[in-house]
Amino acid sequence: MHTIDIVVFALFAISVVAIGLYKSRGEKQTAEDYFLAGRGLTWPLIGISLIAANISAEQMVGMSGAAANGEMGFAIASYEWMAAITLVVVGFTFLPTFLKAGIYTIPQFLDYRYGTLARTVMSVLMFITFVLVNISTVTYLGAKFLDPYIDLGGLDIQVLSWAVGLIAGIYIAVGGLKASAWADLIQGTALIIGGAIVTLLAINALGSPDAAEGMNDAASVAASLGVQESAGVGERLASLKEDKMHMFLPKTHDAIPWTALLIGLWIPNFYYWGLNQYIVQRTLGSKTLAEGQKGIVFAAALKLVIPFVVCVPGIIAFTLYSGQMADKADADTNTAIIEVFQADPGGSVFPFRDDFAERDYELAEDMFDHNLSVIGGDRAVLLADAEGEDPQEAEPRTPGEVLAVANDALLASAPETAERQPMLVGYDYDDAFPLLVQLLVPIGLKGFVIAAVMGAVVSSLASMMNAASTIFTVDIYQKFLNPKATQRQMVWTGRLTVVAATVIGCLVAPLINNPALKGAFNFIQEFQGFISPGILTIFLFGLFVPRAPRLAGAVGLVLSPVIYGGLFLVTKSTDFEPGSLANLLIDPFLNRMAITIIVISTVLMIMTIVKPLPEAIQLPVQEGMEIKGSQIAKIGGILVVLATIGLYVIFA
Repeated sequence: MHTIDIVVFALFAISVVAIGLYKSRGEKQTAEDYFLAGRGLTWPLIGISLIAANISAEQMVGMSGAAANGEMGFAIASYEWMAAITLVVVGFTFLPTFLKAGIYTIPQFLDYRYGTLARTVMSVLMFITFVLVNISTVTYLGAKFLDPYIDLGGLDIQVLSWAVGLIAGIYIAVGGLKASAWADLIQGTALIIGGAIVTLLAINALGSPDAAEGMNDAASVAASLGVQESAGVGERLASLKEDKMHMFLPKTHDAIPWTALLIGLWIPNFYYWGLNQYIVQRTLGSKTLAEGQKGIVFAAALKLVIPFVVCVPGIIAFTLYSGQMADKADADTNTAIIEVFQADPGGSVFPFRDDFAERDYELAEDMFDHNLSVIGGDRAVLLADAEGEDPQEAEPRTPGEVLAVANDALLASAPETAERQPMLVGYDYDDAFPLLVQLLVPIGLKGFVIAAVMGAVVSSLASMMNAASTIFTVDIYQKFLNPKATQRQMVWTGRLTVVAATVIGCLVAPLINNPALKGAFNFIQEFQGFISPGILTIFLFGLFVPRAPRLAGAVGLVLSPVIYGGLFLVTKSTDFEPGSLANLLIDPFLNRMAITIIVISTVLMIMTIVKPLPEAIQLPVQEGMEIKGSQIAKIGGILVVLATIGLYVIFA
């Protein structure tokens, strides 16, 4: 970065931290002050804080990278637009119950409804997921975003992960939720402005790509878009919209088939926005129900904007910088593996993705032939079986895709003695947004954009760490280890838990840099599937099936990782015929989540029929909380739902 960018970055970061800590001064004397900001948050703080806690490097790097991958494109925006509808539903169904009960944590609700066993199981599952999946992944993505600007001699991701994680850990340990909420107000606003700046610059560059600035040359960009070099930016955007900006993908797509929009995608959305502690904690700190509902609807409206400042830049980035993204993949992953192959492959076998085979077909073919010599098999039969229609695109497979499919089928029968090398990849898709910032944004503005994105990373990490510490302190420490804990002891336990979560997350973060995970965004979504179906199911039963037995809570939570995990293992160990019923049912992880929730619901319904509660359990009522909904929020919620439907029609 230029000196001016460093100054802008430093001033922004210092200002945000100072304002957050200033606003939270004197608010950390009790557990309610520290964990829930004294239950005094108003709707602007809630709305922006929800967005800032949610939008971080997971979206700016991970989601943008997923959009850059042509197999996904704009369809990844469903996570944002369906979230808008989800938020509206949560604000008028879940939130009144939670605020009325006066709970600190989501597992605490289970204690009232199902008993201690369910609360304990959920607390442990959520704490582990926060630390090993959420905190570690966002830490890695923050390091990934900073990586182009700092050279630490090959240790960039490891060192930067510690830097990002420690900054967030220290910040939230000192300031609590109120410091986080006030910082979010600034960082969330800056993030949307920064994303809009990058989007406008990317659109402008699409109209006149300049190879001297590190972009693909004008002729190759025009050819990839299927337009003449003289075509204007409007025609180029129209070509991208026609090719990559579709919300409905084939039912055989392995990530977001259109069938997942019916059931599967609603599961992570309702879990995330209605039952995920680090998100819900903002609404649990609402001053009144009306303030909470207005804040949620405000956040829902902002969610409609996010794809245009996250996904669109990612799609444009691949069009402009696919060469740079290929070089990054080579530097990070491919070169070392290719050197092994060219020097002495021995008994090693070499997996590769179709985008790698498209880039260097001859090398991929040599690797395929070597794999044949190690494993054995009929080359012609394998290639013939791989021919046909690509289930992802409903079009004939390209030569590179045929070779990659044949190689995957071959490696499925590799002997245990064969050493499997890391996956060779064509492009580093997660580098899409960082490249735009690095190469397009001018001096001065670059410092602001980097500060906004990193502020969002710190904000999200702080939210996750605060949530993890709240769950451990309230649901484990106070419940089992020290039931008579003083307010001071609870606050300090929360702070120490933040430290522990930070250290573990930083240790795990570099492991996310693994091509086999198919991108960080995919990793964080897929592995939350182990717990989210069970949590969502038992909460729906707890809210809407009043006589569901107490044991149902623990049963649903335990069944979730068992069922989803079983389907996960079957998927990873079985070579399904593309387009087969088994492939359609359990290969996309969203469909696995749908199956899991259907099975759990069936089991819990049988339990309710066989042994229902004698009478419905009455939840506690928090004194002093105004439980009166907002009519303005209701009108706004209806408008958000209608706008979401309209966007799906436009990008069908």
